Amino acid sequence: MFAFFDLDQTLLPYDTQALFCHHILRQHGWRRLFLATYLPALPIALLGVPGELLLKRLFLNYLWRMPLVELRTQVRHFVAETVRPLLYPEVVAKLKEHQAAGLTTILTTASPDLYATEISRLLGFDHCFATRVNLAGQSRIPFTPGILGPNNKREAKIEAMRSLLPETRPIPASYAYSDSHADLPLLRLAEFPIAVHPSPKLATECQLHGWPIMRPARPYHSKPEKHWHTLRHVLGF
Repeated sequence: MFAFFDLDQTLLPYDTQALFCHHILRQHGWRRLFLATYLPALPIALLGVPGELLLKRLFLNYLWRMPLVELRTQVRHFVAETVRPLLYPEVVAKLKEHQAAGLTTILTTASPDLYATEISRLLGFDHCFATRVNLAGQSRIPFTPGILGPNNKREAKIEAMRSLLPETRPIPASYAYSDSHADLPLLRLAEFPIAVHPSPKLATECQLHGWPIMRPARPYHSKPEKHWHTLRHVLGF
């Protein structure tokens, strides 16, 4: 029996990539200069799935030349000071309930493992699957860090966990939580899918299949307001 959890907009109301960028830029404002290389690539990278990896690599250039020792320290502070206070209490309560019942709990996210692993430790997950940033042999962050394997999104989430999973589909007495239509493969993996503030497409699926929806309080009330918050995070304001 398993309980699968997406991260961004599922366990907390924001994109953690934007939040981590915000955490770094508030301390090192000069690193905003690196984001200028990200913007010209945006229209090209959005044309397809390969572009998602390109975007992710380019976006991480705000960390360029940061020593790995400092990065690890920044990650610990980020998770304790930024992520922990933003977690949805209702969703975390579900996680704790599943842990108490003895389910194998898995955090699976497209966000980089740079900090996703630490968030997993904070919450006591049994396993964490994230997009893997290749820092092997590095003492400082490269300008565009390499990615090992695919972006951990859509069917890639299932493939990454394959060695842990039984063949039965959906997996009996198991739960899956997500906000995104892109996570339909994950939600269909479990006997009990639960949506958290679902996107319009996912909300349609929930209505069609009778899947329950959780709507914990959020610090914004509309999609434009959400995007405005994300933009401010990315710019470090």
